[in-house]
Amino acid sequence: MKITAIRDRALVRLIPATYHKPPALRGLVDSEDELAILAEIEGLTSARLQAERGRNLHLDHRELAWARRRNDLRLYGESHVNAAFTYTRAGGNRFNDETRGAWYCSWESLTSVAEVAYHRTRELAFIGLFHDRARYVELLADFIGDFPDLTDNPDHPALHPDPATGYPQGQALAQTLAREGHRGLIYPSVRAARGRCLVAFAPTAIQNVRPGASWDLVWSGTQDYAVNAV
Repeated sequence: MKITAIRDRALVRLIPATYHKPPALRGLVDSEDELAILAEIEGLTSARLQAERGRNLHLDHRELAWARRRNDLRLYGESHVNAAFTYTRAGGNRFNDETRGAWYCSWESLTSVAEVAYHRTRELAFIGLFHDRARYVELLADFIGDFPDLTDNPDHPALHPDPATGYPQGQALAQTLAREGHRGLIYPSVRAARGRCLVAFAPTAIQNVRPGASWDLVWSGTQDYAVNAV
């Protein structure tokens, strides 16, 4: 596998807009002290907050992005970075298992749209109802370094379009690369023709996170969906 050096800005990660809003608990309290109490209660069930307190067996809390001191300027995106590595889905994703997450992104917005739309469409297929509207928000981040690169190997087993086949292969590959000290992997998008993606295995690989555009995805009775820039 070749190694590619990149120094690229504004790679695109999409997250549901509901994950990007101010804390839902804020409207229930009158002061920051009261909010801190509710946040402490919320933290009892938050995978991200538990990991930040060193209570995740699969993730060293020293790897995570950290807030500056209270009197300093808070860096945007810290909670989003930590959430990417602490919240997982059953069975994992293409290059992470269910014990530890990863940061998935791409060089083009519509590549990221195709990737998230595939998963949303798959979920709608499970219930047999293709009527839905979802808004996604871009998180832009910069990456500098040398990364293993699968773009010349489109037939690699890890890139098989069926998750049941591709995910176990991809997870095994990612674990091997991480043990060898690599912080991520470049690979061709499985869902967007000619798209190129990057998965970061470590929070330290992600730099300068900031918000980008928003996109609405709409399903109107079939698996085909419409995409609208907001």
